[in-house]
Amino acid sequence: MSPTRTALLDAAVDAVVSGDWARTRMADVARAAGVSRQTLYYEFGSKDGLAAALALREAQRYLKGAESARVGHEGSPAQALGAATEWTLREAAGNPLLKAVLTDDAGGLLPLLTTRAEAILAAASEHTRAYVLGHWPHLPADEVRLVADVVIRLTVSHLVLPGSRPEQVAHDLAHLVERLLPQADASQEEPA
Repeated sequence: MSPTRTALLDAAVDAVVSGDWARTRMADVARAAGVSRQTLYYEFGSKDGLAAALALREAQRYLKGAESARVGHEGSPAQALGAATEWTLREAAGNPLLKAVLTDDAGGLLPLLTTRAEAILAAASEHTRAYVLGHWPHLPADEVRLVADVVIRLTVSHLVLPGSRPEQVAHDLAHLVERLLPQADASQEEPA
């Protein structure tokens, strides 16, 4: 990612976290990033484009963290996806950007996690699907695709409307994965 794009997204984060996103103009973001408004429009096209890029960057950060959380939990897809879910929910609980998105009714960013979340859901589901099939290639691809989609959608649901403690949600999701992918036990050989 270019330094300009990073600076613009960082400036957008500051505007969202301050609770001022609804009143923030593109010129304000450009000024905070030290670039021209024209540069901002060139990078993102619109304020909605900027918001979507911000959401996608944050989702990518979470995907990297979830990937790290799975290390050491490769005994089964259930263990790995449970660990990733727990990490995601714990990380989200203290994330000021996510808190601002969830609580700023006027900001209009919540749909990026709900009704306009296609890009985030697709990226996270594909990442999860690829991980599971990379470690357990014997599993049926269609079932893995379904499980990845369900796990991601339920995790996002718990981000938007937290329910139980992260460890309980992770346990429940791991149990669900075990039920949906029963042939994925620890005795299966992992690829070299």
